[in-house]
Amino acid sequence: MHGLSYLFFPVNLHEIKMEMKVERKGSIEEEKKEKVDLSGMSLDTLPNLSTNVLLITELDISNNNLESIPESLTARLLNVEKLDVHSNQLKSLPNSIGCLSKLKVLNVSGNLIESLPKSIENCRALEELNVNFNKLTRLPDTIGFELTHLQKLSVNSNKLAYLPYSISHMTTLRILDARLNCLRVLPDGLENLINLQILNVSQNFQYLNTLPYSIGLLISLIELDISYNKITILPDSIGCLKNLRKLSVEGNPLVCPSMEVVGQGLDAIKEYLSERMKGNEPGTKRRSWIGKLVRYRTFNGQTVNGAHDQDGFLLSDYRSIDGLASPRFMGLFSPRRLFSPKSYFAR
Repeated sequence: MHGLSYLFFPVNLHEIKMEMKVERKGSIEEEKKEKVDLSGMSLDTLPNLSTNVLLITELDISNNNLESIPESLTARLLNVEKLDVHSNQLKSLPNSIGCLSKLKVLNVSGNLIESLPKSIENCRALEELNVNFNKLTRLPDTIGFELTHLQKLSVNSNKLAYLPYSISHMTTLRILDARLNCLRVLPDGLENLINLQILNVSQNFQYLNTLPYSIGLLISLIELDISYNKITILPDSIGCLKNLRKLSVEGNPLVCPSMEVVGQGLDAIKEYLSERMKGNEPGTKRRSWIGKLVRYRTFNGQTVNGAHDQDGFLLSDYRSIDGLASPRFMGLFSPRRLFSPKSYFAR
């Protein structure tokens, strides 16, 4: 009994001391950190790594024949910031992936993954997640409540029928690519995505036939691709997207706006929808009461001294609260946002 303790105890103690020493050096000497590239080697299983895994900040095991990643390996990659496992035969990710608290970029595209482990929500430093070309039928319902630093989410070429509502809490998200899925609707709360610049929900073919009004409240949106769906009517709110530079709508059976308007380009589409939102029939000169207020500059806190509109309302002393009447800020004061589980204002 005592002999066994004497034989094994010094070995375990030595390993513990070595790990502590390496971790200490890694935090002080940046040159000790390592990038390991095992890509394109036709590996069926991962070999024993020659370096201490605590030093690894980037691990590339893409383009192999791996069917699984050992739980014990990912549990020890405590300093990894970039993990690339694309183009393998993975059917799932290890639950221990939740141990990767420093992980910023995860690429698992081109595998056979049907669902993501809920533990991925513990990777709170994640900025880019690529799960393109898998067999996903759903994402974890609460993923957006936890991955609040995510800037790019790519889930194209899967079998997703919907995106969870929690995605609307990813307020740092800049790119959302959900094309080539089976999406039937887009989630509520899109107006919360105040930094979203690129939204691609194209090629959901016979499934996606409507867009939410809140899509027009994406104040930072630059590119919107809704091509090759079953959309017949564009929300009037799209006319409010002042930063929009590219709109792709081909392959839809659009009736509003008509193909004649679409053929005139983005500016014509935005003008058409903007007029509809004001209550005017595009092409006429009739102005709604909103148009009158805009004309007399009452949406920007300015006044027109002594001015009366034709209905006799005195405007000289009128001052609006800047922005509250703008569609851009409607979502900020919606009951959904104010009373959501993790409110935008609670950040």
